[in-house]
Amino acid sequence: MSNLPKVLASEAKIRFPDCDPFNHLNNGSYMDYFMNHRDDVLIENYNIDIYKMALKIGKSWVSSTNQIAYLKPALLSEKVIIESKVIAFTNSELQVEMCMYNKDKSHLKAMLWSGFVHYNLKNQKRETHSEDLMQLFKSVVIPVKEHTFEERLKEIKSFNLTKEV
Repeated sequence: MSNLPKVLASEAKIRFPDCDPFNHLNNGSYMDYFMNHRDDVLIENYNIDIYKMALKIGKSWVSSTNQIAYLKPALLSEKVIIESKVIAFTNSELQVEMCMYNKDKSHLKAMLWSGFVHYNLKNQKRETHSEDLMQLFKSVVIPVKEHTFEERLKEIKSFNLTKEV
């Protein structure tokens, strides 16, 4: 498991139905792009299909919290890079950080922290992660030193400002 990528990336094109009248990605649509990215990269990189998992064993993850910052608009027909990584986990929860960048990653467009609870769909209760999942999370987690979303956003913004100069 140590050879698995820790930061998962994909490319997306901003589509017309997801935009507002100013040709900016609608605020609510950012969540769709982030969640679609995460679904795709989990299958591609870790062979985890949350929908098949739900059907086969009756367990998966449900979104429990989201914090998002919109920094620069994503524009109609623009290609963006979305990256995600596990920044923390417990025996029944995951904390994932996702960032959307322009194509060459010189501008951060949005940052999201999502909390996910492992959930038993049959008995409608929180579920403990299996030992295999715990080992996976241990091998890919990238902890962040900041304790809050606001602290992390400030750190990332300062890094990107120095990178852009």
